[in-house]
Amino acid sequence: MRLVWSVVQRFLNRGYEPDDLFQIGCIGLLKSVDKFDLSYDVKFSTYAVPMIIGEIQRFIRDDGTVKVSRSLKELGNKIRRARDELSKSHGRMPTVQEIAEYLDITPEDVVLAQEAVTLPIIHS
Repeated sequence: MRLVWSVVQRFLNRGYEPDDLFQIGCIGLLKSVDKFDLSYDVKFSTYAVPMIIGEIQRFIRDDGTVKVSRSLKELGNKIRRARDELSKSHGRMPTVQEIAEYLDITPEDVVLAQEAVTLPIIHS
């Protein structure tokens, strides 16, 4: 179970409860137990970790009601990293134009990707 928890740590702060991710990770662990074969000549953890990661990634990818393409999610992650780097170097939050120039994409693509990967706020 510590193996699952160590993998879950990589996925925290993405808008999901740690307990939910842990449960999904346990499903990946069970699948790896079912499919592991001693003839693979690797440690069980070496085999299990990618399966646990895959199960969690599949959950995150398929969870939303509106499906966002993988390429748009990847662009959103690049934008987030660029925003962090530019914030450090400029000492302030960068503009959309600065991010676009840094990544050599259009400002419209920056806005589209950011909107696509932002979790909606639910008012109750």
